[in-house]
Amino acid sequence: MPELPEVEALASFLRARAVGRVVARVDPVAVSVLKTYDPPVTALAGLEVTGAGRHGKFLDLDVSGLHLVVHLARAGWLQWREQLPSAPPRMGKGPIALRVHLDDGSGFDLTEAGTKKGLAVYVTADLASVPGVARLGTDPLSPEFTEQLLAGLLSGQRGQVKGLLTDQSLIAGVGNAYSDEVLWEVGLSPFKPAKNLTPEDVSRLHAAIVDTLRAAVGRAEGLAAGKLKSEKKSGLNVHGRSGLPCPRCGDTVREVSFADKALQYCPTCQTDGKPLADRRLSRLLK
Repeated sequence: MPELPEVEALASFLRARAVGRVVARVDPVAVSVLKTYDPPVTALAGLEVTGAGRHGKFLDLDVSGLHLVVHLARAGWLQWREQLPSAPPRMGKGPIALRVHLDDGSGFDLTEAGTKKGLAVYVTADLASVPGVARLGTDPLSPEFTEQLLAGLLSGQRGQVKGLLTDQSLIAGVGNAYSDEVLWEVGLSPFKPAKNLTPEDVSRLHAAIVDTLRAAVGRAEGLAAGKLKSEKKSGLNVHGRSGLPCPRCGDTVREVSFADKALQYCPTCQTDGKPLADRRLSRLLK
C-alpha cells in the first residue's frame, strides 16, 4: 500500500508534470471507484491544474478549486503516460479505473490490481467532505508533530503500539510498512501496549517516525512514478523481508500473518529473542 513517502513523491511528480496544464477530458472506467457524483468527475474537463498535494495517504490534485482526491488503498497506483491514446479505455477490461487526459497529450491512469478493490476517487470543492480526510490526525512531518504531541496521543491508549502508529485518526500517513520499520528502528515489539511505553520509549519513537519518513521521502524525491514501488522495497530493513537476515543483528526476520496483511519484525532486536505466535490473537509481548 502506498504510504506517506510514496504519496508525497506522487504529489511532487504531479506538481512538476501536471500543474499548469488543462484537463482535456476524464475517462471513468470503473464506476465503482467514484465515491462522489456532484460535481461529476467529467466537470474537471477544461479546468487548469493549479496544485498537487497530500493529506495523509490521500493524493490531492487541485483543479481550479475542484479537488480530485485519490486514496490508492492496497493495490492502487498512478501510471503516468507522456502520450495517452486518444481512444477511451474499455470498461471492465484490465486494471485501469480512471484516465485523466491533459491538454498536451500527456496524463495518467489510476489503476488497481487484484480482485479486492479499495481504490477511491472523490471530486469536491470541500476537502472536509471526504470522510477519510476529515478524520485525519496530525501529519508526522509537520511542525505540529512534536514529542509532546505524540506522548499526548499515546497517553491512556489501551491499544498496541503497532495499531496506534497506523491509526490514521492519530497519525496521518503511516501504514503497515513504515510502522514495521519504525518499531524495528527503536527495538519495540509491535504488540507492546502503548500504556507500557516509557518517556524514553516515546522520545525514541518520535525520532524514529520523523527520521524514517524523512529518509524515505528523500529517497523518493525526483523519481518517476513508475520507479517509486521498487525504491520503497529497496529501502526497507524488515518489512517484506521475512526469512532474510536482519541487517542489524543477522537474526532471521519473522512474520505474523493476519487475515488480510502481515507484519515483519526481528526477534533479537524487538522481542528479546522470543518469536511471536503467528496467529491473529497472539499474546502480547511486554
